Amino acid sequence: MAIEKIDHIGIAVESIEKWIGFYRDVLGLDYTGSEEVPEQKVRVAFLTIGDSKIELLEPTSQDSPIAKFLEKRGGGIHHIAIRVDDIDAAIARHHEAGAKLIDSKPRIGAHNMKIAFIHPKTAGGVLIELCEPFHS
Repeated sequence: MAIEKIDHIGIAVESIEKWIGFYRDVLGLDYTGSEEVPEQKVRVAFLTIGDSKIELLEPTSQDSPIAKFLEKRGGGIHHIAIRVDDIDAAIARHHEAGAKLIDSKPRIGAHNMKIAFIHPKTAGGVLIELCEPFHS
């Protein structure tokens, strides 16, 4: 398993429409589109910054994890996503190392990526997302 790069930084917001202008127009990031991820009850918008992205996360339901995050902590950095070349091997490696995992097997996230989360208690209070693109 190899770590390839920081894929994106997820930022929880109450409204993508309210914040997209700042990231696109003020910071000058390239907006590449948005999509809804029904399984996560979230709408996401991606903006590129070099080889990485900023992911704005807006809840689509009051019971979504992002809605709960916003209620508890307010807007801000939700997670850091690390791209790996083999998510199954990454999960196994972290499990063997004693990391507390939220996901014991990958699920599907935005952009049809395979994702799994490492609990913030393992990573100094930071939610870490492992992600791997589907290979065709």
